[in-house]
Amino acid sequence: MGMKINKMLAAVGVSGMLLGTALVGCSSDSSGGGENEDGKTVVELAGWGSSPEEEKLLKETIASFEEKHPDIEVKHEVIADQYMDVTKTRLVGGEAADVFYLDALEAPSLIDTGVLEPLDEYVTEDFDVEDFEEPLLNAFKIDGTQYGFPKDFSTLSLFYNESAFEEAGLEGPPETWEELGEYAQKLTVDEDGDGQPERFGLGLSKELARQFYKFQPYGGQVVDDNGKAAFASEEAIASLKPVIEMYQEDQSAGLPSDVGTDWGGDMFGQGKAAMVIEGNWTIPFLEDNFSDLNFTTAELPTINGEKATAAFTVAYVMNKQSEVKEASWELISYLTGKEGMETWTSKGFALPTRKSVAEELGYDEDPLRQSFVEGASYAQPWQAGKNLPTIMTNFDNQFISALLGEQTLEEALQKAQETANKEIESSN
Repeated sequence: MGMKINKMLAAVGVSGMLLGTALVGCSSDSSGGGENEDGKTVVELAGWGSSPEEEKLLKETIASFEEKHPDIEVKHEVIADQYMDVTKTRLVGGEAADVFYLDALEAPSLIDTGVLEPLDEYVTEDFDVEDFEEPLLNAFKIDGTQYGFPKDFSTLSLFYNESAFEEAGLEGPPETWEELGEYAQKLTVDEDGDGQPERFGLGLSKELARQFYKFQPYGGQVVDDNGKAAFASEEAIASLKPVIEMYQEDQSAGLPSDVGTDWGGDMFGQGKAAMVIEGNWTIPFLEDNFSDLNFTTAELPTINGEKATAAFTVAYVMNKQSEVKEASWELISYLTGKEGMETWTSKGFALPTRKSVAEELGYDEDPLRQSFVEGASYAQPWQAGKNLPTIMTNFDNQFISALLGEQTLEEALQKAQETANKEIESSN
């Protein structure tokens, strides 16, 4: 393989080995759009798999687009495995789809490689960019240039068991993180007094993706201006200490694994946690599997006096090498436009990134989804520069040991930060 290809592979983070193996499990018939035998412009759209219900909604949205654009045919492909590796490999080989999904987590690194088409020049006034929730829009903007438009999102909200609250004499959700700690103690049930609660007040998630939003209200950050890990600061440590205290000292918070469950939604549904902090995806899971559960949601309690939550969002982006850019923009602008987005998010599996669509669908007043919609205006997208995958792995490896009391929080975060930064330096 020539030097130029090797440099491109390194830039998008794909090894030479992956070039030959990353396409396993998905169609290799993807070489960008063109024209079909009927003279229609073909736009290739690639994304990862989702539930049958969401697949049906996407097909409906695409069919509606094709009906309104009879000169364009959309060829949709689901990449079943190793989505980003496959996408990066195809970008290097000039075989990527014209339009594809991009998670906010991956956006900074992929934008940095220059493989995405800037979209600002395609935008018209009718597209109404100001209708998007600003934090979600900014997740795909670098140096003032927009490279993608978010198709949907979820923030994190507090799920709480209303029956458990009533039994504990609690009215309404906690408003501050300190109050959350007090509620958690009152809601914890250890009937036999063995120190292993049958029900924790709060179910925890140990990953950085579920902790990072706490840093900012204390003045901390995940990375510094150079893209290096910076989560071992006094401010970041202060933001995480309440989590450690609830788990170790109060024993009012537990991990899903502590009660034999796989994740927070299942822990909550089984009644093994009275509260959990989870995303919008938890609502259909609970409705399908625990239909008798008496629960609702609320915005997260304030942290150090500030509202804070995380946002997980995905955009449609355009391949810079696409030979059908105008048609590709027509597709992006429909899928992220008001009409297409309303169809795609109509069942509430995913939430609309446009304020007008959230209002049209009633999500801004929905008892279960309102808290997620409200959080979008101040949410912090789950991203932190192009080195986040390395940073995330090292945080996750060490934070759990601090949670379990195997080392102090300070020791764990310092070790994670040093290791992450050594790996970042060695990769540059």
